Amino acid sequence: MKVLAVASEAYPLVKTGGLADAVGALPGALATEGVHVTTLIPAYRSLRGTFARGRVVLDLPDLFGGAARIREARGILALDAPHLFDRPGGPYVAPGGGEWGDNAIRFAALGRAATLLALSLGVDAVHAHDWQAGLVPAYLRFAPRRIPCLFTIHNLAYQGKFPASVFPALGLPGAAFAREGLEYYGAVGFLKAGLWFADAINTVSPSYAEEILTPEGGMGLDGLLRGRARDLHGILNGLDVADWDPQSDAALAATFSADDPAPRAANKAALQARFGLAVDPAAPLVAFVGRLAWQKGADLLLDAAYTLMDHGAQLALLGSGEAPIEHACRSFAAMHAGRAGAFIGFDEGLARLVYGGADMLVVPSRFEPCGLAQLAALRYGAVPVVARTGGLGDTVIDASPMALAAHCATGVQVAPGRADALAAGLRRALALFGDAPAWRMIQANGLATDVSWGPSAGRYATLLKGLASRHG
Repeated sequence: MKVLAVASEAYPLVKTGGLADAVGALPGALATEGVHVTTLIPAYRSLRGTFARGRVVLDLPDLFGGAARIREARGILALDAPHLFDRPGGPYVAPGGGEWGDNAIRFAALGRAATLLALSLGVDAVHAHDWQAGLVPAYLRFAPRRIPCLFTIHNLAYQGKFPASVFPALGLPGAAFAREGLEYYGAVGFLKAGLWFADAINTVSPSYAEEILTPEGGMGLDGLLRGRARDLHGILNGLDVADWDPQSDAALAATFSADDPAPRAANKAALQARFGLAVDPAAPLVAFVGRLAWQKGADLLLDAAYTLMDHGAQLALLGSGEAPIEHACRSFAAMHAGRAGAFIGFDEGLARLVYGGADMLVVPSRFEPCGLAQLAALRYGAVPVVARTGGLGDTVIDASPMALAAHCATGVQVAPGRADALAAGLRRALALFGDAPAWRMIQANGLATDVSWGPSAGRYATLLKGLASRHG
């Protein structure tokens, strides 16, 4: 089976978040299921050197006001449209801050080019990811030949909403701008288009698929999603375990295995030194890796972090995001020098050292479609302390008395959105850390957890093959 995947980023070529990790790793996992995936992303300025001499797969003489080509290099396709993507800054944001003013046209071009490519390649199905590829199902619905499309929601909070004035430029029939289409409260909704026109929809965890059907989790789209509930599936994300491997990861101070986790002690010492913490093997080392943002609950962690200080623990914070939270992280670290440290920014190698050296990783998200940090923590031996929401609740088994008695616990779950609940959960985790046999059992269970794409790849393959057979 041949599938074209369409996304705005894919690891390792371009990454701003977990979307890239999923898009980059899923094709390899699907190959074992007999599904051959070709991925299309934009050729941003940072990628033009990679694709400049790549084989031309499709010429597009006039794509939204300029010439473009789809090129192939390193096993991936890129939309080489200099008038849209050859710019400084990030994929979505200009150097001075704020989104590019023509993002609607830029990512409409990605959708239009993907549709023409799918028709040219004769694929069996298309797999579109998040709002940036939200118009792919719309263009496919009005294409001369029917190709089914799966649309994956990685985060419903990012919807790609633009003024209605952009609609005439999109090249879609007037009938598409309707409640039963792109129209979204008088504007154009890219994510809404994907939800309406796709043949099937999935989210990146079963619990998130249920949460988005509610007014609280649906972000204004719960009514549409309830109407499509029969076509909605929750499939967990995974990790590329060949890449995320503590036995060979060069970012670690010492590699280790599930059978012999003792070398993690060297990673803990290296991590303490990197964050300016006292090198103390007995001190519980708690860490956070991620966006310093409201969604991720970073502010809740800072409110609860005094509990850590009161109990002799250390705290390492790694991430960037909202300026007030960044400032609060720096201030907290300065107030607790030697016991708390903050690295504002992102460093992939340092993140891996955190996973491989911290005793606990806190993921206090207010909502979380899936989350990859807790999967990396399980894989690298850091016990996750997570909010009971979305994929966090699906992937971490709480160390309740029953789970401890059954020897199946892998972490600690807390109620989401409350600093007091997080503080209570941290106290529970610290008490478990003080119980050496229980802690070793929880850590060993985490290291033995299958966080690969294997189980989920089969579900994706079944879904895609089913779409192809129904619409072929």
